[in-house]
Amino acid sequence: MRSYGDRCGIARALDIVGERWALLVVRELLLGPKRFTDLRAGLPNIGPDVLAQRLRDLEDAGVVRRRTLPPPAGSRVYELTPRGRDLEPVVLALGRWGSQAPFPDGAGGIGVDAFVIALKTLFDPTSDLEGTVELRLADQQFRAHVANGRLEVTRGPAERPDATITGEPGRLAAALWHDRPLDARIDGDQDLAIRFLALFPPP
Repeated sequence: MRSYGDRCGIARALDIVGERWALLVVRELLLGPKRFTDLRAGLPNIGPDVLAQRLRDLEDAGVVRRRTLPPPAGSRVYELTPRGRDLEPVVLALGRWGSQAPFPDGAGGIGVDAFVIALKTLFDPTSDLEGTVELRLADQQFRAHVANGRLEVTRGPAERPDATITGEPGRLAAALWHDRPLDARIDGDQDLAIRFLALFPPP
C-alpha cells in the first residue's frame, strides 16, 4: 500500500483506508460478517481481483479478519475487527456529508446494506418512538430497535417485532428521500411502522 509519508493522524488513517473501495468494503461489513460472494453482490462495480486486494490490505492493517463458520456452514467469511468497527462513526459521518452531494451520472440502485447504513446515517435521534421493527429487504432480514433516541440495527430476524416492513431497498429509498409513494408491505403495528419510516428525513 502507498503511504502519504505524513505523521498526521488523518494521513495515517488514509494510508489504511484511503485506497479506492476500502471504506465501501468496511461499509459492507458494518452489519456483520460476509462471504466474498456477498461482498461482490453488495459492491457490483468492483472487480474480484481488486476486492481480494482490498481485503488483503485491510487484513494486513488489522481492520478485517477472516474466519471459518462452524459446521454445517463451514463458509469462510470476512468480518471487522474491533479496530475496524471503530470506523463506524467515521463511515456514518461521511454518509451524512455525502448525502448532500448530487448523484453520479447513471447511478444504479442501492444495495441492501447500503440502504440500512443510510438509515443509520440519517436517523433523527430527537424522536420519542420506542419499538422494534423487522426489515425484510430482498431476501435479507434486519432487526431495528429504537429507544431513548438511539437506533440499533442487527442482521437477522427480530423476535416478536412490533411491526414488519417488507420491501425493495431502491423503492423504499425513493419513498423516504425522493417523494415517491411508499411501495412496501407493513404487518403488525401500522402506526409504529409509519412513525419509524419518518425517523430518517432526507438531507
